[in-house]
Amino acid sequence: MTLENKLNITNQVELAREEERISKIRAKEMFETGYLNTLEPGTFETLKKIHKFLFEDIYEFAGKLRKVNIAKGNFRFIPLTYLDEAVKNIEKMPQSTYEEIIEKYVEMNIAHPFREGNGRSTRIWLDLILKRELNLVIDWSKVDKTDYLLAMERSPIKDIEIKELLKKSLTNKIDDREVYMKGIDNSYLYEGYLAFKIDEL
Repeated sequence: MTLENKLNITNQVELAREEERISKIRAKEMFETGYLNTLEPGTFETLKKIHKFLFEDIYEFAGKLRKVNIAKGNFRFIPLTYLDEAVKNIEKMPQSTYEEIIEKYVEMNIAHPFREGNGRSTRIWLDLILKRELNLVIDWSKVDKTDYLLAMERSPIKDIEIKELLKKSLTNKIDDREVYMKGIDNSYLYEGYLAFKIDEL
């Protein structure tokens, strides 16, 4: 099942490879031009702008709310009917402490507002909040990918695991490009597998 794309690629593996390559180039550009520093941390508008910047050369839906219900494994993300209201409520969540910031991140992950590319966009969004509020970011190279996936799967019920996991990887290297880029490195390992459109299951 290959997502419709601007590159006219019909092979899923090829699309995944190109998507990762292009999004990394765009992520680097977003960092080096200072574009990220112009965005307001914690807003949904900022998350949309990050997503659009990363994926606008690949997908028509870049920066737009998804129009389908999606699931990963046995977990179904927030239904389309409630999605718009959900992201508005998430945006209003406090973000002055580490715990509040991770809770906001977890809720945005449950919303999964985009058709694809949620993990990469939301990790950049998370680091932007941490940088502004706490002068810290996460060094994603120090986050075990398997532990991360399991903790994120369990986070809607209990978020203490993901809080503890990410806390161990906090760093004050907030302007280090390599630390920043680790957030989208090996992105397919982080995201585990593509989200499936429920209507097609």
